Amino acid sequence: MELQNKATALWRNFFNVKMVQMRTFHMTWFAFFSCFFAWFGIAPLMSVVRDELNLTKDQIGWAIIGSVAITVFARFFIGWLCDRIGPRKAYTWLLILGAFPVMGIGLSWNFESFLLFRVMIGGIGAAFVITQYHTTVMFAPNVVGQANATSAGWGNLGGGVTQFVMPLLFSVFVVGFGFSEALGWRLAMVVVGVIIFLVGIAYYFLTQDAPDGNFDDLRAQGRMEEKKNVTGNYMHALKDPRVWVLFMIYGACFGVELTVNNVAALYFFDYFDLTLVQAGFVAASFGLMNIFARTLGGLFGDNFGALWGLKGRAFWLFMCLLFEGFALMIFSQMQVLFLALPSLIVFSLFTQMAEGATYSVVPFINKKALGAVAGVVGAGGNAGAVLAGFLFKNMIDWSEAFLILGMVVTCASFLAFFVRFSTRQEDEERANFAAANIETLRRRAEKANAELEEGLQAIARKEGGAQPAQ
Repeated sequence: MELQNKATALWRNFFNVKMVQMRTFHMTWFAFFSCFFAWFGIAPLMSVVRDELNLTKDQIGWAIIGSVAITVFARFFIGWLCDRIGPRKAYTWLLILGAFPVMGIGLSWNFESFLLFRVMIGGIGAAFVITQYHTTVMFAPNVVGQANATSAGWGNLGGGVTQFVMPLLFSVFVVGFGFSEALGWRLAMVVVGVIIFLVGIAYYFLTQDAPDGNFDDLRAQGRMEEKKNVTGNYMHALKDPRVWVLFMIYGACFGVELTVNNVAALYFFDYFDLTLVQAGFVAASFGLMNIFARTLGGLFGDNFGALWGLKGRAFWLFMCLLFEGFALMIFSQMQVLFLALPSLIVFSLFTQMAEGATYSVVPFINKKALGAVAGVVGAGGNAGAVLAGFLFKNMIDWSEAFLILGMVVTCASFLAFFVRFSTRQEDEERANFAAANIETLRRRAEKANAELEEGLQAIARKEGGAQPAQ
């Protein structure tokens, strides 16, 4: 059975936090922003960590792989958990428990201890699945693509913001308070850990699982499937080949973004002779495109869906991936900063639009196992990042590694043509889409009628007041 009373508009009600759908939307993107910031908070400080812990290029490569490897398994699990206990409790516990390894990485004293904490921190990357799950159950089909894309995009923005905020925070401790560099980067990570701990507490009290209440209450009222059916639905979703196609597609876009977030600052520091802060600002331009780029991917996904149905959403995904691959190959060949920076931005644009386009398709694969589909596809992003990480672990030139990635992404774009839907599902979703739009039009008509009535009453009062005395 499908949840009811989903929001049929996003931007019109954007600041109406009295609506549980909008309050949840804002909490999801901010929580994911915090997680993404913490997840990659150490990346822009790696030049300092590398010198202190005497890390080799091979060890840095393992740290890159470790930071995203555990997230593959965490995302598989968290999707199942969302279906069982609801996104509210799942997000709360993920944030609270994830805060400890974020703070704990400051206790690292050698490569092995650093790698252990880096792997543990990767678990908070599962926040993405909860974000997409929670916005999907809150928004109707006519806006779910842009709601998913915006919440995830603004969350991913944390990966860009951290690139320049963490070096600045590090500088505050070192220059402002006079701490050593070894202590400065450790204290900076403690601050981040405290923040996500507090966000976890806020998430519990400011959100609910669905528009009509929490999962426990809805199940007690017979308005949701029982917990015992969750595992069966999960296994059924795993047998759908479209899920695994999207798994690979997401690896080709989000996996690439994760890899770039991990290596960008160090790449510009080493290959373009920039300072730590300068490299951080340049690398941040990649992540900062999430302000609008991923939203565009979801918005156009909804528009393509309105025009050509579910197959239109899949075709839009193909286009985004294809241009992402081309742009990445071009970026890999740039050897001067004034050419590398704009090509990085264009590459970022298509990468994040592809991510938004992917999750404009995901909600329609299997509604009974939304957590399973969201989790498996999300895990694909991290699996892609793990595989890409091996390119940067080896001794090949990093620009060559980017070129190889671009070629892989270009080939992967054609997988989008294997994401197909039955005629029956196409018809059902067209009807659902139309119903959501009718609801939006009805509300606009009611508002217009109310304004018209107020105007007529104002005219009547004015004319009544203007009558001459007898």
